[in-house]
Amino acid sequence: MNTLLKVAASVAVVLVLGACSASGGLSNLREGTDSRSLPPPAKRNTASPIQHVVFIIQENRSFNNLFMGYPGAKTQRYGYDTTGAKIVLRSQGLAQDWDIEHFSQAFFAACDSQKSLPGTHCKMDGWNNEGAGIGSPTNYAYAYVPRIETKPYWDIAKQYVLADKMFASSLDGSFIAHQYDVAAYASRAVDSPESAWGCEGGPSDTIQRLTAKRTYASSILACFDNPTIGSEADAAGVSWHFYAGSVNGDGGVWSSYQADSPIYNGPDWTTDVINPPSQFLTDIAAGTLANVTWITPTYENSDHPDVDSSTGPAWVASLVDAIGTSKFWDSTAIFIMWDDWGGWFDPVKPVFEDYDGLGFRVPLLMISPYAKQGYVTEVQYETSSVLRYIEDNFGLPPLAKSDERADDPATDAFDYNQRPRTFRKFRGSKPNAYWIRRDRMSPWHAKPAGFIGDD
Repeated sequence: MNTLLKVAASVAVVLVLGACSASGGLSNLREGTDSRSLPPPAKRNTASPIQHVVFIIQENRSFNNLFMGYPGAKTQRYGYDTTGAKIVLRSQGLAQDWDIEHFSQAFFAACDSQKSLPGTHCKMDGWNNEGAGIGSPTNYAYAYVPRIETKPYWDIAKQYVLADKMFASSLDGSFIAHQYDVAAYASRAVDSPESAWGCEGGPSDTIQRLTAKRTYASSILACFDNPTIGSEADAAGVSWHFYAGSVNGDGGVWSSYQADSPIYNGPDWTTDVINPPSQFLTDIAAGTLANVTWITPTYENSDHPDVDSSTGPAWVASLVDAIGTSKFWDSTAIFIMWDDWGGWFDPVKPVFEDYDGLGFRVPLLMISPYAKQGYVTEVQYETSSVLRYIEDNFGLPPLAKSDERADDPATDAFDYNQRPRTFRKFRGSKPNAYWIRRDRMSPWHAKPAGFIGDD
């Protein structure tokens, strides 16, 4: 993991955004809510056989990067840069020791907007204007992972559902994306905090915000007081667990609830936020599975560039196998999603919804005994669609504008009237080989001068 520190010496790309004259403001729907203004709960979907939802979150890959050439999906083997040059995508393995910039400025650069409002009407030719770490090759962003390395993901897609029009709800990197994983909102924050990735950073740890016109506003604390699925679940008697690395431990930056003050400073932090993530296998083997579960990876298993590891696909398959061979299979829906595009090329233009989204296209896999088989769905989904599914399934109210607008995949990807499909274990998944715990300081908590990666 020494290669993780190489990015500290990377050359940063600084893109100066001018004032924006286009309107592009928010709609009349609420942007975010607080616990005092939540709408009443939705009616629980009593027709649903799903009692358990598992949300597995991987890191920093575009759809085109992982599913190049997948039958029935929109992928492309070439792209263009801002000079008009056509670039044939090259093969790049998961294990690499360099990263690509994926802050909001990188999104605006890759989009190469044709309008004054950044990130709208994208030309999709600016991937060469993103920054990258030391050791990156020419045309670093124009690449795909060879199919032999992504075989577990392809095997899962062939058996279940792959979303071809799935976009990140937010337009930048992992800190904000992981707030959308639990709250569908991040208080207009953008990019990542100055030091710690949450409330443990104290009153000096701040983060930038975006205006409705996608200009940068004054900073706020990187510790939010927004309603979350966890807080709603507590109120509704729905159980939940969030499995992640410990704060400052292996993969701990992706522990979303560390930036949510009511959870971080309340009893849930010690009862429902569980580390290390390997505890999930122990719990499910012991017959324990919450109604709502999030699982985030260690660095090694994350698919994140710059960790010089390729164990992510097998790790994910091990989680699916553990659930599929348990007593919970017939009552579970599993969602596997990548939190942001990680700087990688994708040919599909993001849909403009508001100041913070949508971001670039990312993969989403949906697995259940009631999921359709080998189905590539063209319904537009976003990160908050998983939250919308959880809310509609358990009768929880929407949290913010994002999950209120998001499509619920229940009637598209699932058929609750079909007989539950028998689970077939995915070959090559060896759980013990991929649960490596290293309690060390996160290399992404403190960003030295010139650091370009956010997660």
